[in-house]
Amino acid sequence: MKRELELLEKLSNINGPSGHEDFVRKAMREEFLKTVSENDITYDGLRSMIVKKGNKGPKIMLAAHMDEVGFIVKEITDKGFIKFQTDGDWWSQVILAQQMTITTSDGKNICGVTGSLPPHILTNNDLKNPVIIDDMYIDLGVSSKEEVEKLGIKIGDMITPTMKFKTMNNENYLMGKALDNRAGCAAIIRILEELKDVDHPNTVYAVGTVQEELGFRGAETSAKMINPDIAIAFDTSVARDTPGTDGVTVIGKGPGLLIYEKRLIGHVALRNLFVQVAEEMSIPFQYDYIKSSTDAGAMSLTHDGCPAISVCIETRYLHCHTSVIHKDDYENAIKLVLEVIKRLDQETVDRITYDE
Repeated sequence: MKRELELLEKLSNINGPSGHEDFVRKAMREEFLKTVSENDITYDGLRSMIVKKGNKGPKIMLAAHMDEVGFIVKEITDKGFIKFQTDGDWWSQVILAQQMTITTSDGKNICGVTGSLPPHILTNNDLKNPVIIDDMYIDLGVSSKEEVEKLGIKIGDMITPTMKFKTMNNENYLMGKALDNRAGCAAIIRILEELKDVDHPNTVYAVGTVQEELGFRGAETSAKMINPDIAIAFDTSVARDTPGTDGVTVIGKGPGLLIYEKRLIGHVALRNLFVQVAEEMSIPFQYDYIKSSTDAGAMSLTHDGCPAISVCIETRYLHCHTSVIHKDDYENAIKLVLEVIKRLDQETVDRITYDE
């Protein structure tokens, strides 16, 4: 488990919102090169990273998006406050009073905090209404625009939550930023490691996609390059096991297989194979659904289309400063996808695609 935790920690702590995935891509490349050669790594025009393992049989595409939700510097006020644009979907009320990091173009990290007025000076009307994002700002602890510029901050720089990965009081619970979807990124790295010396009748493509949080852009472009026969999105989903939720999904009870998402009805025959394998191998899993979507929807519509499904690690507090996952879900998601890959061959893919 030491390797698992080190990899999750390494990727979780990297700053990389949509359109700013460079640091994540570099770290993932270093990990992939422990398993494949440089000739096995290519990129699409948006800089999604495509890692190929094998050269025979059906093309199996595993996608995990490298980007996290974050912000972009859009204005520096005369008094040195930073106004920002969201980079991905945020609920406004999780942003206030949080520590943030602005990463400059030369890689320097600048600390700050989103401002929040204390209740002492808020009116009754203020207390009833949520603060809108356009009114928020980041305080860098300086007093002028000139001081901000001396720090190297420019319009367009990326902003991410300040949070370090750690285990919680029960060591099976893991807490960090960007687990959506660095947990998926770590998983596809581990899958290629596990397949290194395994003879299987497929060509596997592990893809770190870009700009998923802005509309699954890298999944679409990279899938067009690969033209997969089977597509699997490795992502996170909403754990509904906290107070005020319906209890449909619970962290620690296995990865979620999405039966429905906004852009995709999870392919039934492919899902049946996952369920069959999970039951044969006694791998726990959960049925899940989300109102948003994953990279699977974009991949499913590539060229003539292909069977696609999302395998998700159930996560508390998605699109927040800090998220929580369970290590057993992470490990079982990897195990399940590995076992499915081993069972996929041309005959099985044809049956899934055309016969069932």
